[in-house]
Amino acid sequence: MLLSNMELLATSPGGVAKLRELILTLAVQGKLVPQDPADEPAGVLLQKIRAEKDRLIAEGKSKRDKPLAEIGEEEKPFELPESWEWSRLGALASKLTDGSHNPPRDSGAGYPMLSSQNVWEGGVVDFTSPTRYVGEADFLIENSRTAAVPGDVLLTIVASLGRSAVVPIGAPAFVLQRSVAVIRSGLNPEFCSLFLRSPVARAYYDLHGKGTAQKGIYLGKLGAMPIAVPPLAEQSCIVTRVEALMRLCDALEAKGQLEAAQHAQLVSTLLGTLTASTTPEELADNWQRVAQHFDLLLDRPEAIDALEQTLLQLAVRGLLVPQDPTDEPASALLQKIRAEKDRLIATGQIKRDKPLPPITDEEKPFELPVGWEWVRTGAVVNASEAGWSPTCIGSPRRQGLWGVLKVSAVSWGEFDATANKELPSDLVPRPEYEVRDGDFLLSRANTAELVARSVVVEQAEPKLMLSDKIIRLAVSSQMNRSFLNMANNASYAREHYAVNASGTSSSMKNVSREVVLALPVPLPPLAEQSRIVTRVTTLRRLCADLRQRLAERQSVQARLAEALVQEVA
Repeated sequence: MLLSNMELLATSPGGVAKLRELILTLAVQGKLVPQDPADEPAGVLLQKIRAEKDRLIAEGKSKRDKPLAEIGEEEKPFELPESWEWSRLGALASKLTDGSHNPPRDSGAGYPMLSSQNVWEGGVVDFTSPTRYVGEADFLIENSRTAAVPGDVLLTIVASLGRSAVVPIGAPAFVLQRSVAVIRSGLNPEFCSLFLRSPVARAYYDLHGKGTAQKGIYLGKLGAMPIAVPPLAEQSCIVTRVEALMRLCDALEAKGQLEAAQHAQLVSTLLGTLTASTTPEELADNWQRVAQHFDLLLDRPEAIDALEQTLLQLAVRGLLVPQDPTDEPASALLQKIRAEKDRLIATGQIKRDKPLPPITDEEKPFELPVGWEWVRTGAVVNASEAGWSPTCIGSPRRQGLWGVLKVSAVSWGEFDATANKELPSDLVPRPEYEVRDGDFLLSRANTAELVARSVVVEQAEPKLMLSDKIIRLAVSSQMNRSFLNMANNASYAREHYAVNASGTSSSMKNVSREVVLALPVPLPPLAEQSRIVTRVTTLRRLCADLRQRLAERQSVQARLAEALVQEVA
C-alpha cells in the first residue's frame, strides 16, 4: 500500500517530509519488512548486550550503570511484533554521554569541535564547518570523556533536538560540544540512529524535553527512553529497506523540484506572451490561446500570483480596457491637477513643490496609448509625509487605545489595521499622523521585495498612527488613487525601486521620498482610470476565488494523504 501510494503522498502539501516520517514510523514498528522466525530473537540479543556491559565493567572499562525501571505498559506507544522486545536506551548503551559543557577557545586549526549544526537531517555528519577547532592539549582533555569512534551514534540533544547520524568509517578525530550526545550500543548503529530520529522518538523528546527557546533533553531522561528492539538480523534488513525508500523519496523530491521549475518556466513563457502584446486586439488573441491552458497553469499559488502581477502590468499599459476617444485626454487632466496644486499653494495649505525633471525616453518602459501621458508620481501628489516611531509596547494595541502601524500593515496589497504596536500610556498621541479613509500609504523601509509597496486605506480604524517608516502621499483629488496604487505596485515600478533603493542587505532596503516621487507613472484619462480599476478589481476577485479553490483542493489532498498515512501506519 505504501509503495503504490507514494506518488499521492509525495505530491500532497509537505508530502515528501511526511512520507519520510511515515517510513521511519513503520520501520521502528516492525511494519516495513517481514519478520523471519529463524532470526535469533531480540531477547537473546538483550542478554548478549548485558553480558558485554558486565564484561566492560569487570575490566574497569566502564562504570556500573544504575538500575533502570521496568517499562510500564503506558510507556509503550505501540504493540511489538513477535521476537521484538522493549528496552531502555540506557540498558542498551555502553556509552551515553554529551560533549563539552565548557568548550575551549577556538584555536583556528587542529581538531574539529562539532555542535548540533554539524549533525544534519537524514543522518549526515558535517566535519567541514565545525563551530571551532581545538589544539592537541585540549583535544586530549575533551576526548578522554567523549571519545567517539566510527559506528558510534551522534544525537543532537539541545536546540535542534532529535537529529541523529552514525560516525562514518574514516571520520577524522573530533570532539563534541554539549549540544550533541554520543551513544555506543549493542544495536545496529544505523538502526539505532533511525530510531532516534523517528517520529516515535521525537514524541518522547517533546514530552520530556525542557526549555522553550532552546529545548533540550537531559541524559538521564534520554537513557530512560523506551526502544523497540528487533532481532539483530532484522535490524539490518530494516536499515537496508529504509535506505532504499529514502532514495526513492530523494527521487520524488527531485522530480517535484524539477516539475516546479518547469512549471514556473511554462507560466513565465505563456504569461510573457500576454505582456508582449502591443494592442488590445493582440492581447485578446493571446489571451484566448493562454486561457486554453489555465487548468494546467493555475494549479499553484505562485502561478496565480504571477497572473495577478501580469494583470497589473497590462492594466497600467492600457491593454485591459478599450480607449474611448471621447474621454478628456490626460494632458487636460494634468492641467487640472496643476491648477489644484497651485490653488493649495496660494492658500498656504501645502508648500511649493520642487520642479521635477522631465522623463527621458530611457525611463519609459513601454509605449502609451493615444491620450495617455508619462508623469512622475510627484506631479499627481500634492504633499507627502512620514509618521512617528516612538518606543512602543510589543503587542498590538488594546481596544480603544492608540497604536502605531508596522510596515507589514502596508506590505501585502491590502491595508492591515491589525499590524500595529500599542502606544505606551505615558506618551502623548500625535493625531496629525492618524490614518484616514482614502490614505495612500507605502513603506520606505522594508525587504527588497516589499519596500515601497503601497495600499489605499478603504476604511480606517480610529487611533492608528503612521510610523516613520510609512509614507503618506496626498494624492490629487483629480487622480484615481487606486489606479496610482496599481502603477506603484506593477512590475516596472518594482524595477525602479530595485535600482534606486539604498542599503547593502536585501533584508532591509530604504527608499527616500524623492525616489518615490520620481517614479514614472503612465497617466490615462480620468474616466479610463476608473474603468481600469473596475476591470482589475473584477479580475483580482477571480484570482482570489482561484486561490480559495486551490486551497480547498490542497486541503482535500492533504486529508486524503493523512487518511492514507493512518491506514498504512
